[in-house]
Amino acid sequence: MQKMTATEIIQYIGTAKKETPVKVYLQGTLKPAVVPAGVKCFATPGLTILIGDYQAIAPLLADRPAATYDLEISARHSAVPLLDTKDINARIEPGAVIRDQVEIGDNAIIMMGAIINIGAVIGAGTMIDMGAVLGGRATVGRDSHIGANAVLAGVIEPASAMPVRIGDRVTVGANAVVLEGVQVGNDAVVGAGAVVTKDVAPGTVVAGVPARIVKVKDHQTTAKTHIEAQLREL
Repeated sequence: MQKMTATEIIQYIGTAKKETPVKVYLQGTLKPAVVPAGVKCFATPGLTILIGDYQAIAPLLADRPAATYDLEISARHSAVPLLDTKDINARIEPGAVIRDQVEIGDNAIIMMGAIINIGAVIGAGTMIDMGAVLGGRATVGRDSHIGANAVLAGVIEPASAMPVRIGDRVTVGANAVVLEGVQVGNDAVVGAGAVVTKDVAPGTVVAGVPARIVKVKDHQTTAKTHIEAQLREL
């Protein structure tokens, strides 16, 4: 997958068909002829399941009592579908929300509750921990760890703005925030709860609000931020 520029993402969203995806459980069996094109229909005697855009399905429900069907709505006028993850060579846990046009490297890990927005890139062997947020176009290198509830600010508009870029073998602590345009160099460490407003040099440790260099990464820090290969086995 070729990484999209901000302009391409804006065009993609602006021109996309906006859909309201729904799933309908309907009493009774519908004839295939009445099901609109683009709507999936699974019918058994006495029960029909419809999956598709609400605008297409709504006419089938117009004259039916509400008690005869159940409607599940997953989004409203959505422009970006979720990423098809079935062929991705990574571990993706339940509850992660990953939008289309996201690139995920081999043996990466996406934990429960992580939110990955359009255009983000996650390198091979990298872990995105529980509840972490990667905004639009945020980039994380190889063998890094983005801690629980950390936020890498996204940049889609203005199109000229630079996204967050995290290097290889970087550790970003829990609840840390990396602001838009910031680059974090290879082998750096961002302390838990830090707010990073400026670029971080490779091999340094930053902490605080705003984040400042507290030391150069040493053997003790390296041991504390060691990447466990076994967790990345598929």
